[in-house]
Amino acid sequence: MLNHERRRVGCVVLGFSLAMIDGLSRIEASCGSANCFLVTGTEEGVNNPGEVGLDFSFRFIPQDRKLKGTHGVDEVLVPKVNFEAGLIEPDHHREISTQNLLVNAAFNVGLTKRVTLGVDLPLFQDREHEHFDDVGTPEEHFTSADGTTGFGDARISARVAVLTGTKDLITAGGGVKLPTGEYRLRDSEGAINEPTIQPGTGSWDPFVSFYYDHQWVPHRWEYFVSGGYTLRRENPLNYDFGDQALVNSGIRFSPGNRLVLSLQLNGQAAPHDFFDGHLVASTGGKQLALTPGILVFSSSGFGFYAHVAVPIYQDVNESQLASRPGLAVGLSATF
Repeated sequence: MLNHERRRVGCVVLGFSLAMIDGLSRIEASCGSANCFLVTGTEEGVNNPGEVGLDFSFRFIPQDRKLKGTHGVDEVLVPKVNFEAGLIEPDHHREISTQNLLVNAAFNVGLTKRVTLGVDLPLFQDREHEHFDDVGTPEEHFTSADGTTGFGDARISARVAVLTGTKDLITAGGGVKLPTGEYRLRDSEGAINEPTIQPGTGSWDPFVSFYYDHQWVPHRWEYFVSGGYTLRRENPLNYDFGDQALVNSGIRFSPGNRLVLSLQLNGQAAPHDFFDGHLVASTGGKQLALTPGILVFSSSGFGFYAHVAVPIYQDVNESQLASRPGLAVGLSATF
């Protein structure tokens, strides 16, 4: 296996890119995303006892590609979840775009040689959303005032090194997403905004993950496979986000002592959401993204990374706005 510093660098690269697809997957929804914050940092590796890893990232994800299933369309009509009346109103909005700006901080601390604790904090989420409201009625109108901003849902996790060898690393982890973000923010008409545009979900969601890494050229080439599953629970508004599955694979190449290049394939799938036991159309779907990345780091442990997640396959339920390539940059450090 790689030496300690290089392994940590590789884990930062993988962890960030896995987080990238996690965010893109939840952005494919009727009015944006209630849970599209991106988890960054050393998501798959483990720290030495007392060692702390810090990560600060900035991401921009445009969402204006109109799809019905896998095909482009001229119009995307989606329902409104009317929480006050307890109804789902079909074809209520004509979607135009959602621009997602996300700022995230994360830290990981080694508890033992094999156990690492992680905390992810979505410090700021800004979603500029445009749509036509009350479609098909005399009150139909364009609005750009129904976006949201705020702190998102934090996550607490633990990772255990199942196997650490000269060329192989296997970790398993799990944790819970906390309902720390607002999920009852009001729209421009004073009603509770769409759940997929809120900063948080309002639910406690457990999740599990795994990671396997193999080095086949010492200090130069690695490949990896990872995955995860999030069990999304119903929130106090009786809204249930669909569970989410992730599968990822890729390679990393280190041409020098302070540079890591990566290319990976990231897949995700989520079913429909439900409100009060009823299916919510234009939620959930499947996506495959190709994510190239670069990380430059110093001998002291500081690093700068940049990644671009490029969707190469998108299959949404009914019609939705889907994401275009997303940019993410960040800084990481280990103490």
